[in-house]
Amino acid sequence: MSIFEERKKLLTERYENLIQRKNERIPYGNGVYERYKYPVLTAEHAPLIWKYDFNPETNPYFSERLGVNGVFNPGAIQLNGKFYLVARVEGVDRKSFFAVAESDNGVDGFRFWDRPVVLPETDEPDTNVYDMRLVQHEDGWIYGLFCTERKDPDAPRGDLSSAIAQCGIARTKDLVTWERLADLKTGSPQQRNVVLHPEFVEGKYAFYTRPQDGFIDTGSGGGIGWGLSESIENAVIDKEIIIDERYYHTIKEVKNGQGPAPIKTDRGWLHIAHGVRNTAAGLRYVLYAFLSDLEKPYEVTHRPGGHLIAPEGEERVGDVSNVVFCNGVIATDRGEVFIYYASSDTRIHVATTTVDRLLDYVMNTPEDAMRSYACVEQRIALIDRNLSLV
Repeated sequence: MSIFEERKKLLTERYENLIQRKNERIPYGNGVYERYKYPVLTAEHAPLIWKYDFNPETNPYFSERLGVNGVFNPGAIQLNGKFYLVARVEGVDRKSFFAVAESDNGVDGFRFWDRPVVLPETDEPDTNVYDMRLVQHEDGWIYGLFCTERKDPDAPRGDLSSAIAQCGIARTKDLVTWERLADLKTGSPQQRNVVLHPEFVEGKYAFYTRPQDGFIDTGSGGGIGWGLSESIENAVIDKEIIIDERYYHTIKEVKNGQGPAPIKTDRGWLHIAHGVRNTAAGLRYVLYAFLSDLEKPYEVTHRPGGHLIAPEGEERVGDVSNVVFCNGVIATDRGEVFIYYASSDTRIHVATTTVDRLLDYVMNTPEDAMRSYACVEQRIALIDRNLSLV
């Protein structure tokens, strides 16, 4: 057997074993959700036909030609009983693209489609695209909102890092063919983490935004914003309000942003968001949750303190360490919730829960007391109530 044949055979067997591996629920969680032992998607899940030249004449050693560095930050949707992730795939060249992976049960068996998503370009081509939020809107379309990044034309000469981030918009009926719409226009110089609300509000398209002064720094901006647009084909937000602000010495003191589109419940809209704080080891990203009013989604009604999910174990290590990020959640008709979160810009995990458990969490978890003394009072009150019951 030639080197080509041997390597192709061994790598194919390893790939199939990875795809067919059953995931295992980790016991003794916090009661709000369950984590799982294995990531649901990694760079190793990228099909071999994406990476290797299968022609022995031009690739006698079956060497990798187009490598994949990471798979993370997926949009998520359930269609016809199947679970789909539109993942951010980053090549070793640092360019990201979107690709669809599907599973029958949502916790394992995810397999990428043969070809990545062909996302049309605008008249001003993107340098990089990433972090798609999927939403099945009441107008009948599936929309994908994503970050479109281009080099800052006003950057000083020699500055090859400064970028302009805006919200790109595409729509589809089947996740195969995508129509590219105009980028969202707002008054902010930077827009990342923009999410489309799944229903019309006041007869208009509603967006959760994240206005920023700079590509990385929020400056005087930041917080989760809200705005309305008459059109989706040429979406323009004339007025933004901040509905979830940043706060000093909290999990969202540096940045925060909406994750996926919120889940509609009979008690309000359930939101998953990310918060960022600074540490001696750098920025730390966690996930948190809140609830907003059913009729007025821009009015927050419950704000449980602290994080919902923070990186643990191997999740803390990767290309951008100490990070969890979520832009994909699936809520099934049976009330199950699948939270797809990436760790350290490297891999994708799932946490499972239910709508009822999340509602219990957001409605019965105390808000951040904001000061050490008040936090102690809050905890002692819990202890005293418990001691009276034992």
